[in-house]
Amino acid sequence: MTNNEPSKNKISDVFKRYQAQLKGYINKRVASKEDGEDILQNVFYQLLKTENPIDEMTAWLYAVTRNQIIDWKRKRKDEEMPSITVDDGNELFLSEISNFLFDDSDSSPEDVYLRSLVWNELEVALAELPQEQREVFELTELKGLPFKEISESTGIPVNTLISRKRYAVLHLRLRLKSLYEDILDT
Repeated sequence: MTNNEPSKNKISDVFKRYQAQLKGYINKRVASKEDGEDILQNVFYQLLKTENPIDEMTAWLYAVTRNQIIDWKRKRKDEEMPSITVDDGNELFLSEISNFLFDDSDSSPEDVYLRSLVWNELEVALAELPQEQREVFELTELKGLPFKEISESTGIPVNTLISRKRYAVLHLRLRLKSLYEDILDT
């Protein structure tokens, strides 16, 4: 048993320590107070059922909480969720993801965890792209270079670069859709 793993008789200590944080995290993503309480209860039920050692209690709790929220949302598919679109949605997607990834103003544990989760997922999704698409996305979005500058240094026409970036963004939107929706819910 590790230092961070609660024994079955110390579950109440973990509950006392994390209850308020997790409740706040859930309430930002779930409208109904009753549903939020059910989700929180399920999280601690999962903890109680766990037989394996938990090395990182905070990360584990937030991961389980996030999964419980996703499961709850899947069960509520019949309720219409609001959607926001701008043109084809690429600029909104990029803006929301960028704002979230680079916003250091709120450094609560759940936001730090979510940012690391999004960065990890983004790295995996970028690795799936063809090299040309990945490079133009990284140069424009992560390094902030304009298309014209990239075109001048590489000799690739601006329209080709724009097209490659568009394909990259479409792929990333599909791969990061659930995380993107969670970010918009906050």
